[in-house]
Amino acid sequence: MKIRDVRAAGLRGATPAGGWQEELDQDDVVHTLVAVHTDEGLVGVGSVFTSEALVRGALELLRPLLIGEKATEPERLSERLHRTTFWMGRGGTVTHTISGIDTALWDVLGQATGQPVGRLLGGRYRERVRPYASLLMDQPEILAEHLQELAGQGWKAFKIGWGLFGRVSERLDERIVAAAREAVGPEALLMVDAGGSDSAWSNGYKWALRTARMLDRYDIAWFEEPLGPDALDDYVNLRREAPVAISGGEVLTRRQSFHPWLESGALDIVQPDVTKVGGLSEQRRIGWAAQDHGVRLIPHGWNTAVGLAADLQLASALPDTDLVEYVTGSPYVDSLTTTPWRLDADGTLAVPDEPGLGVRLDPDSLARYTDAAALLRP
Repeated sequence: MKIRDVRAAGLRGATPAGGWQEELDQDDVVHTLVAVHTDEGLVGVGSVFTSEALVRGALELLRPLLIGEKATEPERLSERLHRTTFWMGRGGTVTHTISGIDTALWDVLGQATGQPVGRLLGGRYRERVRPYASLLMDQPEILAEHLQELAGQGWKAFKIGWGLFGRVSERLDERIVAAAREAVGPEALLMVDAGGSDSAWSNGYKWALRTARMLDRYDIAWFEEPLGPDALDDYVNLRREAPVAISGGEVLTRRQSFHPWLESGALDIVQPDVTKVGGLSEQRRIGWAAQDHGVRLIPHGWNTAVGLAADLQLASALPDTDLVEYVTGSPYVDSLTTTPWRLDADGTLAVPDEPGLGVRLDPDSLARYTDAAALLRP
């Protein structure tokens, strides 16, 4: 089975706000789907957290390296793409695009072998995974109302982030966290994401340590991105001193970038994004390295239904990955597949058991946000 074509289609019209300093509009394209077509009719899909224009540019470079190659060898092909394009710079647009290609190739391999991708990644440690509802922070009363609504829908884990936090006052930060904890109750998992990779982030180590001590009073499970993404030494010190778990890594790409963070003890939880880091091939290897260093991998997942499906398959195949991120209220997550996601009574999602990623895109739903026919037609 050989690769016949690789296509891309950006999603627009319902792009959720990111909480960024330079905020997104609904028509901004930051999520792009990739489809790998084979000469035997199988089509694999992947997702890229990058604009359509950049993905299409990268495909001009990558497509000639893929056409005619065996479609059932994701790790070999992805590594070839990384090595052949090293002169373009490791990371960035090319690596992001390889992420989508790699995931699509795993999808093809699963379909060709009749196996869910998680089993091909090494086996299934679990059949269900708890998603945490991921939402932006707001004024305490508004946020509390939103969290109560989600709790009423069966969510048992929540992450609040970005928005006002760390950007107005420490007093408001604590009011937000206190309101969130009261809204979800004492038994729910609650996490806080400062969004330190934001272009306007200016808080440093002392703020992060003070805030970590405040969060501990509200039983926060982890404190995400409390510092800028290049502040490795400060992360090491913060993890050593903070009473709550410290997480980060969503902006890093390729496994090599994660090694200094794991080896220096900078993180309790590492959060590579399958749509940026190099795909499932890289994400799995990061998971193995993390386990060797006593660090949990919990994937970053502010993306699409395809990215969520990939994260669920990975979570089934890694022993300590028992949570996935679920951005709430996004049609790109909720409405693109033929079978919608459904929480069970325990607030968990079933890992898809169908071959490949286990999800199928609904052409009619997809057509609301992109040229579905151009992406998927034979």
